[in-house]
Amino acid sequence: MIGKAALLEAIAGRNRGLLTTEAEKQAILAAAANLEDRNPTPRPVEAPELLEGNWRLLYTTSQGLLGFDRLPLLKLGQIYQYIQAKQSRVYNIAEIYGLPFLEGLVSVSASFVPLSERRVQVKFERSIIGLQRLINYQSASHFVQQIEARQRFTALDWQLDSREQQGWLDITYLDEDLRIGRGNEGSLFILSK
Repeated sequence: MIGKAALLEAIAGRNRGLLTTEAEKQAILAAAANLEDRNPTPRPVEAPELLEGNWRLLYTTSQGLLGFDRLPLLKLGQIYQYIQAKQSRVYNIAEIYGLPFLEGLVSVSASFVPLSERRVQVKFERSIIGLQRLINYQSASHFVQQIEARQRFTALDWQLDSREQQGWLDITYLDEDLRIGRGNEGSLFILSK
């Protein structure tokens, strides 16, 4: 698919949006919009078999996520979004690197409710911030299993008020290995399986 290849080429080497000039950002937004016009899954919320799984963030315009890389002595590692579509659950996991042996993790667990064939309301429920070593972090999927087992971690681990901590996300493109979403704060998210 030419549109998909063009988008992947546009975001290559951009370190999830950290290394993007304004002109490159505009080109990426145009390539994303072009691909969204060719969405092979017009009702993505109704395609749990495609939504389900561990997604890795390739590119975003979210300053909230990219801001982790601007903290002193810290660098943003991989960012994952683990979706359990049938259970209406989503887990956002950002790996943080910096000083040796002090690798960190920032995670938010949420539930979601379909609002339309492509929009979901996301209610954030639990946040975990800690050192990877202390929480026995091995991978995003292993960490999600620990959360689902209601494990408490040696970390900042607290419940969020889902009435106050919520937003929505439009899934604007979905195929077997690529997903594009647009959030309520205007951010673009491009993820791959």
